[in-house]
Amino acid sequence: MGEFIDPAIVPKMKVNTGEEIPGIGMGTFGSDRVSPEEVSNAVAGAIRCGYRMFDCAACYGNEDQIGKVFKDAFDEGVVERKELYIMTKVWNDMHRRVEESCRKSIADLQCDYIDMFFIHWPFPNYHAPGCDVDSRNPDSKPFSVEEFMDTYRQCESLVEKGLIRHIGISNMTIPKLDAVLPLMKIKPVACEIELHPCMQQKELFDYLVAHDIQVVGYMPLGSPQRPERDIMPEDVADMELPEMKEIAAAHNCHPALVCLKWSHQLGAIPIPFSVREKNYVSNLKSLTEDPLTDEEMAKIATLERNNRLVKGHVFLWPGAKDWHDLWDEDGKIVTVDNGNYSAFRLNHIKKRRNFFCYID
Repeated sequence: MGEFIDPAIVPKMKVNTGEEIPGIGMGTFGSDRVSPEEVSNAVAGAIRCGYRMFDCAACYGNEDQIGKVFKDAFDEGVVERKELYIMTKVWNDMHRRVEESCRKSIADLQCDYIDMFFIHWPFPNYHAPGCDVDSRNPDSKPFSVEEFMDTYRQCESLVEKGLIRHIGISNMTIPKLDAVLPLMKIKPVACEIELHPCMQQKELFDYLVAHDIQVVGYMPLGSPQRPERDIMPEDVADMELPEMKEIAAAHNCHPALVCLKWSHQLGAIPIPFSVREKNYVSNLKSLTEDPLTDEEMAKIATLERNNRLVKGHVFLWPGAKDWHDLWDEDGKIVTVDNGNYSAFRLNHIKKRRNFFCYID
């Protein structure tokens, strides 16, 4: 076992329920490059090194293996269930069957209940695992307030049934949030967003803070190992920027740790992923020592490039212009008029067999 970081010294974040939760978690998405066994082995090591938050998802295809790790840790007395903060997500193809998805995740993760249950994406547009960037599902549709709230209401019922403790949302935009927040009975505790030095999303970040919704930052290192479908020639490598290297040298650490310190000091919960023990121990330890200076934080603030890495091409609906439509960049929810949408949809249904990513 690697170095043990006492969970008591790892920073906590106070959320809108009044509870304090871990200020850093371990991601479990293998980016289509790492096997479920490698991910679960890393989770086993991370628990024993002091991690207490884990970010899982049904679509990552490894919850059953991670569940065995959790059970072993509970059975061996390494950690009690109440000491872990376990997060997972309902995948897009289960938006009408949220409780079924939740119960399966609980069974797979062998954890009795879920601490934070996220709606992974705000629409039910499905893509199959491992599909490429050009894959499309002809049944994909633009965001619908009514459909989203139906999914959210199901999550609220899970809180009432004791299956989950907190609701999370993910990959949202300010226009979408403006539309749905007033309709919720139970306020979301957190929102997962892409967050790294070259994708700071300050307006969205500030909006979430103002509404007392905890930011959870995915891809906190700029995700150099993300799936091939999410890699574009114009993407910027955050950790390769001279400013990041300069700050890292001043702290005698890797630029990855500068990313994590920055995220934490902004007020977000970063959820980095690594299967290498040296890396995941360093990630956890970085938040317990040697913070960035105000000057360094200000320097990183200048690195914003609006460099979105998860663009979401595979979720586009027939008739959408391009991936920018997913993110409401003009300040309003992007839709298509019913006539055009129907025409495009009929055309795509005729070509259904050409879309290997579509699942009936």
